[in-house]
Amino acid sequence: MAKTFANKFGAPLFLRAKRLVILVLTLCCAVAVQAQAVDAAKNKVTLALATEPPTLNSAVATDTIASFVLAHLMEGLLVYGPDGELAAGVAERWQLDADGASFWLRKSARWSDGKPVTAHDFVFAWRHALKPSTASQYAFIFYPLKNAEAVNNGELPTTELGVTAVSDYELRVEFAQPCPYFLSLAAFMTFLPMREDVVDLWGGRYAADADKLVFNGAFILDKWVHGAHLRLRKNSQYWQADAVQISEIDMPYITSDPSAQFNLFRDQQIAIAPLDTGLLDEAIERGFDIEYFHTGSLFFLEFNFRSGRISANRSFRKAVQRLIDPDLLVNKIIGLPGIKPAYSLFPVTVKGIKGSFRQEYPVMRVDPDIGAARKYLAQAKAELGFDEWPALVLLAGDSPRALQEAEYYQYLFKKGLGIELRIDQQVFKQRLEKMRRGDFDIVAAAWGPDYDDIMTFADLFASWNDNNRGLYANPLYDRWIRLAQTSNDVRTRFNAMAQIQRIVVEDVPILPTYENGALYVQNPRLKGVRRSIFGGDPIFRYAWIEP
Repeated sequence: MAKTFANKFGAPLFLRAKRLVILVLTLCCAVAVQAQAVDAAKNKVTLALATEPPTLNSAVATDTIASFVLAHLMEGLLVYGPDGELAAGVAERWQLDADGASFWLRKSARWSDGKPVTAHDFVFAWRHALKPSTASQYAFIFYPLKNAEAVNNGELPTTELGVTAVSDYELRVEFAQPCPYFLSLAAFMTFLPMREDVVDLWGGRYAADADKLVFNGAFILDKWVHGAHLRLRKNSQYWQADAVQISEIDMPYITSDPSAQFNLFRDQQIAIAPLDTGLLDEAIERGFDIEYFHTGSLFFLEFNFRSGRISANRSFRKAVQRLIDPDLLVNKIIGLPGIKPAYSLFPVTVKGIKGSFRQEYPVMRVDPDIGAARKYLAQAKAELGFDEWPALVLLAGDSPRALQEAEYYQYLFKKGLGIELRIDQQVFKQRLEKMRRGDFDIVAAAWGPDYDDIMTFADLFASWNDNNRGLYANPLYDRWIRLAQTSNDVRTRFNAMAQIQRIVVEDVPILPTYENGALYVQNPRLKGVRRSIFGGDPIFRYAWIEP
């Protein structure tokens, strides 16, 4: 019969030893789990994606997910540095003048297969994006270049575009009009280089899988299981590889549900997770540090102006404008700190002449008024010749917040206007496709700035912009955009922007709802992650893991 010996604390020695073994095993398991989120030994970070990128073809990519991934895989002439400043990328130096810009490329820049990155790769990429057959929705962003619009319209061959490889390592850009913000454009994803031989090899399948493109950025795409898993590994051919400390960014989870991502973070499976309504209290209770970042993004309701759509009627849009209160939406429905009510096309982060544009040019506010809304609706009914209002379709995303917001609009339309609003909730990729086709009456949309200039919001609803999903066309709006695009005078440009802001309030091509602020939690050992309005977000190019 085994004897039991007690220590001075009264616990049997074998029981104490058993507890010690359990404690050690528990700690080991905790370390193993934590290593899945951040692994200092492997310099590995594990993340979750809200959705997989619809495409990684930089000529046609339009969304924030693709922007985030491409910012790690590819590098343009310029990049955004650790403090959000424009910095050298493939170009080691540059010169901007009234007529154009010159860039001198570093000879150490390489593709992931070892071939040099040359000026010819940029010439090909920009011409390719502008070809009508490419159908790039961002083709308009090249329009400041000489002949770009005519090339995109099929009126001139791509060889007439104002970009030339003076040599393998010198690129010359000619402007059609002054473009003081061109250096910011040069850091945008549609201006990334592309290898002609790789594009020709894969044709329509280019960039559809991990093995169907080459990379010149800090990372390569090592794995892409569609709908399930992406993995990035450090690019040994990157010209500044020694400065990149993260070796692997693993994304084995794809979910748009903030609760699911938070649970993964809580269980130390991922290193960063967003916080949405209902999660903030739990994060605080668990003692997590809460981080905040103003994304610079604008959320809005966009109306469809295609023939036969009720939403093309101005009186109807004015009725909706008087129905919805952004302040109430933000504070009572969304209820998440850091999100601000929106009343202008231009968020508060947009720069003006010396400070904030919104401070220098205050927006005209239209207060909610149910009586005025119903009067506008009666006017719309008479103009459209309706006896009864048909049901309308609201296209929305599939996240919990998107559904919460859509159901609020549905309630307001029914109670305030007597209109049935049917919610068409779609996953990200399908929602983008329906927006492109115009398969909606109203869509709950959003826009994040592409580059550091007010024009990134202003020309969104110009008639020629393919991201103008509702096909809004207003000659006066277009005229002010053209004036701002062709002027080097700062005050002339911003006075034109003030007129654009006024038109959006008066004509209601969209109804701004809120400016997005991101509350999130991040593993405390993960340092140097850059949150930025421009150039992809978040960026791990400058990050490291504390041992």
